[in-house]
Amino acid sequence: MSGSTVYLKVNRVPPETVERARSVTVADMHEAMGPVGRTTLMGPRMRALLPGARIAGPAVTAFCWPGDNLMMHRALYLAQPGDVLVIVSRSELSGAQWGDLATRYARQKGLAGVVVQGCVRDIDQVRELGFPVWATHIWPIHPEKSGHGSVNAPVVCEGVEVRPGDLVVADGDGVVVVPRADADRVITAAEARMRKEDQAAEAVKGGAAVWDLSGASAMYAKLDVREVDGAFDD
Repeated sequence: MSGSTVYLKVNRVPPETVERARSVTVADMHEAMGPVGRTTLMGPRMRALLPGARIAGPAVTAFCWPGDNLMMHRALYLAQPGDVLVIVSRSELSGAQWGDLATRYARQKGLAGVVVQGCVRDIDQVRELGFPVWATHIWPIHPEKSGHGSVNAPVVCEGVEVRPGDLVVADGDGVVVVPRADADRVITAAEARMRKEDQAAEAVKGGAAVWDLSGASAMYAKLDVREVDGAFDD
């Protein structure tokens, strides 16, 4: 790469949409999109470092050269309150992208959280500060601050395309990214799924079986299954 590109502005998902998304789970957002949802769910390496954390917000992106986190720092400087910083390292194990000082600054600015395809460090301090971070690796390897990259351009983070301003929702299950134009529709569908789940939970309290509520019973009845009233080794 012979140069870097930094976009200073982001067309963000509206604040009212973000507010609605804060009460919706990653699983329901993912399910609400049907088959397309598989393409918007980051891979299972992306894990929460802070148990119980849940965030939603517009994406601010950074793509960093191997062993370097200069573009992360530029994105962090440009990010606004409520943003979710999405960082992608060209070589994940070449240099830590995030640590204690960046966490303190992000908290001061009011960022919603950070998602890192790459290494994060100072984990004990980050957890003590209570700041939500999702990452693919924990490793304290030193980063430089002199490399090329991009800020607020589209990136692919743990298998998912993230465009600046897209809606990022993260919780203990992982991270899902919803295109800005689709966010309201997907949230509405996810809210409907959550209401259905709440109704099912009440039914379970009343004695109903998940076997029936989940639809498993009906699907099982369609299969050619031989049931034997006895143990396999009788």
